[in-house]
Parts: sequence; C-alpha cells; structure tokens
Amino acid sequence: MSKKQSSAVKLSEGQTIPITVKRIGINGEGVGFFKKTVVFIEGALPGEEVVAQVTKVFPNRAEAKIKRIRKRSSDRIKPPCPVYDQCGGCQLQHMKYESQLKAKRDIVLQAFERHTKLGEKELPLQPTIGMEDPWGYRNKSQLQVAKQKEQVIAGLYGLNSHRLIDISECMVQHPSTNRVTQTVKKVLEDLNISIYNERKRKGIVRTIVTRVGFESGEIQIVLITTQQDIPRKQLLVEEIQKRLPEVVSIMQNVNGKKTSLIFGEKTLQLAGKEVIQETLGDLSFELSARAFFQLNPKQTVKLYDEVKDAAKLSGTERVIDAYCGVGTIGLWLAESAAEVRGMDVIKESIVNARKNAKQHGYHNMKYEVGKAEEWVPKWVKEGWKPDVIVVDPPRTGCDNILLETMIKAKPKRIVYVSCNPSTLAKDVSVLMKKGFTVEKLQPVDMFPQTSHVEVVCSLVLK
Repeated sequence: MSKKQSSAVKLSEGQTIPITVKRIGINGEGVGFFKKTVVFIEGALPGEEVVAQVTKVFPNRAEAKIKRIRKRSSDRIKPPCPVYDQCGGCQLQHMKYESQLKAKRDIVLQAFERHTKLGEKELPLQPTIGMEDPWGYRNKSQLQVAKQKEQVIAGLYGLNSHRLIDISECMVQHPSTNRVTQTVKKVLEDLNISIYNERKRKGIVRTIVTRVGFESGEIQIVLITTQQDIPRKQLLVEEIQKRLPEVVSIMQNVNGKKTSLIFGEKTLQLAGKEVIQETLGDLSFELSARAFFQLNPKQTVKLYDEVKDAAKLSGTERVIDAYCGVGTIGLWLAESAAEVRGMDVIKESIVNARKNAKQHGYHNMKYEVGKAEEWVPKWVKEGWKPDVIVVDPPRTGCDNILLETMIKAKPKRIVYVSCNPSTLAKDVSVLMKKGFTVEKLQPVDMFPQTSHVEVVCSLVLK
C-alpha cells in the first residue's frame, strides 16, 4: 500500500490504535493524530503515548478512550475526587495545576490560530492568571434531585449518560453549599416531599440551588419545582429554617416545562430576604434568585481588574456594559467613566443593577431591560455615542446583529470578556475585518480543574 493510500485509512468503532497526544482540546480531552485523522481521547495528556480504543467515528474526526498508557506524562496526578471519572463536572483533575494553566493558554492560542490565522508570534497572548488555592471556589451549586428507593439524592448527570451521580462533597464547591444541599436533601426525605421523576415526568421538586456570599456569609436556597403548590410547604420551610439557621433567604422557582433550563419565569419568596449580599473588592451587590453573578468571587476581582485595565478610562468616556447582569462590571468601571449604560434581558438582573448603582451613590449609570442590539442603535440615534463597549456574552458569543451594532457605533475600544475561546476568536475575526486590532489577550482561570477558560480581549479601532 502506498503512503498516500495508507493516510486515507478509515477508523472503525472498537478499533485499537497507538497515539501520541499532542495537546489538550477545548473540552479537556487529549488530541492526537492517527493516519492524518484527528482523534480526541478522554483523559489523555500532552506528551503521553497511549493505546486507545475508538468509541465514535465522524467524517473528519474520531473519539477514543484510553486502554493503556505506554508513556505517562510527568503532569499526570491522581484525581482527589472520588466521583471524578463519573461526574464529568471537572475535566482536568488528573493534571498538575501549573500545567492546567499552560494548557488553557494553549486552548486560546489554538482557537485564534484556527479562526483568525494569527499565530503565537502575532498574538499579544499572556500567561493564564491562576489561583493560589484552586479548590472550594464555586459560590453556587445547582443539583438535580431524584429518588433512589427511599433516599433523596442530588447531583449531576454522569458523563455522556442520563444517570444522576449523587454528589455529596464537591471539591470545587464552597463547603457551605455542600453542607446546605445535604441538609435540604435530608429534609425533603424526612418529610416525604414529592420528588420529580424525569422519566415519568411526575413529581414536584426537581432542583436544589444553593448560593453563598463568600464575604457576607449569607446563604440562599432556591427550590425549583414543577408547580407552585407544594404539599406541606410551610412545614418544609420551618424545618429548613430550624436545621439551617444561617440560611437568610428561601425562594421557590416554578419550572414545569420539559427543558434543560434550570429556572422558570416565576419566582416566589418563601422565607427570609428576597436577596443575599455579596462583596467584590470595595463593592457590595444584592443578588436575587435568578440574577447572574460570577461563580468564583476571588478570581472575579482579578478578571474585572483586567477589564478595567483594558478599558483604559480617563474619566471622560461613555461606556456600554452589554449583557450586564446585576451590573458588576459597570460598577467596577463607574468611578473612572463619565457615564455607564447597561442592558440585560433578565428583568430581575436590571432591578438589581439599578439598586446596586443607587446603593453605591452612582448617578452616572443607566440600566435597561432588553438586548444591546436594540438599545445601542437607539442611543446612537439620540446622539449618545459610546467610547468603550464592554461585552460579556454567553458561550455562543455575540449575536451577529450585536457585532454589526458595535461596528456601526465605532467605539474607540471594545473589551470582550469571553468564556469560550472559539466563539471569541470567530467574533474577533469579524471585528478585525472592520478595522479593530487585538491589543491584548489575557486568559483568567475562573474554573480550576475544568477545561473552561475565561479571556479578556481588548480591541482598538485603528
């Protein structure tokens, strides 16, 4: 067989192949090549030589699992979590933390090489900003509940399956969220409260959401239910209050739809306050049940300092904070800006944002419910032109209409905060064609032990 023919050999499911792993992929898997076909191998690390079994074949790639490691990476360690290999919530616990930070920088580099054709020499890509202690950093847990015989369990669906893995002590969660969720599970069990069965689509309580203020110590519980009425609701609330006196807010959110979305539209206050307080730097925030807030408060301060540095404000600029949530980024920039305007589609977030601005004594802030692509052209038409646009979109990146809106508004700077390097690189490619240049790319590790990486990208209009 000629060399050309051998390179075209098709892989088949179940086939065993030798592979040298080149790098980490965007989902935390090892990436290597077999006869010019790219293969993604779960749990493999760069530099390792493995024997892998093909599990899935696609036209342009294949997926595989490790059968045997012939040559181990010096970065490989034993994952400390007992359900690490089943849960799927973390992807890199088997890798030394310093190497995780290098791998995340490389994930950003790969995305930009693919979508912008810029390489390492042209990109102003910085080393990843990590954590001193990369454990116990998450301030919020959202765990599905189910019943196993008489026991109530709460957890996440297993990797590539629909089996619920009970997570009692998640190592990346703040210890308080673990403890509170465990107690709420026990209360539901003791009072025999109806638990949702996803297969039968029957039952009431479907998710326990627990949020803790790292600085304030305040804790909020949200029970997501399929209907508003919960039999023995008052007894349930009293029992939670008795066993968890530190909980200052007990809320209920109703979501009866067959959906992967956690929250429904209707939120009810069951006991205590409607919001909890959290502090970032010198700023304090009110957080309602559905309001978005960064999950890692310690790293958020580093992230927002990078945003402030990238915005380069002198006190005269008009700033837009798109996808503003409860207004955290806008507040971080407010004292250095002439005016900050933000928008978000979640009404409760805007209520919180307005309250937060007022509470801090800022009168140069304006928040509206809706999309940036609706508000920005309206403001520009009224003669209010932004100097800096800060955008922090969901994983899907910026809406095409929003990209066009930003290009038409011609701000001097765009500060793009991204949780997905691929969509960031795609959007930056569009902006570069319209006259923007990348000034700095700063990866920040918001989620240690996972493959996720946050990036602050500053772009300047030529």
